[in-house]
Amino acid sequence: MTPRLASLPARVALAATSVLVATPALAHPGHEAASGFTEGFLHPLSGLDHVLAMVAVGLIAARIGGRALLLVPVAFVGMMVLGGALGVAGIELPFVEIGIALSVVVLGAALALRPALPVAAAMLLVGAFAVFHGHAHGAEMPEAASGLAYGAGFVGATALLHAVGLGLGLSTERLARSLPALRVAGAGLAVAGLGLLTAAL
Repeated sequence: MTPRLASLPARVALAATSVLVATPALAHPGHEAASGFTEGFLHPLSGLDHVLAMVAVGLIAARIGGRALLLVPVAFVGMMVLGGALGVAGIELPFVEIGIALSVVVLGAALALRPALPVAAAMLLVGAFAVFHGHAHGAEMPEAASGLAYGAGFVGATALLHAVGLGLGLSTERLARSLPALRVAGAGLAVAGLGLLTAAL
């Protein structure tokens, strides 16, 4: 094994640890930490592709219900942290922008077609796309930002967007069971994703 390849696991582990322990690090106030958290929090909110995909994850979790309400968003966040660690470590991932745009198409289609996805399959689906989203967040981290605070920021924003999707999905299921509201929302997401995918190609 070459020295370069041998260093990859160490680089990923270090970056992942930095992201995972981000929240406790914020207990020590400071301008750099506050700035990093703000930049990390705003990054997922600054792109329509990120916003749509993360809300879609919440909608899918609400559609399945039960354990999926927690496990599906957690799967996304966990794999996003891994992708973020890859990005922070400078490890290239091919077709990131295409993967992000495709996530909106596929997750929207999953809602529109309403397949009976088992919880594990839904977790696998959202987790696979989360790696691309996380990589983009990590790779685009400003050099001056605190990595710990930045990681806490984008994890927090992601959780918030998942919560929005969950809230919308649960309200729709409760108040309009006779209407194909989630299917319509899914179709809209898929169409928007196709537009994003076209731009990314």
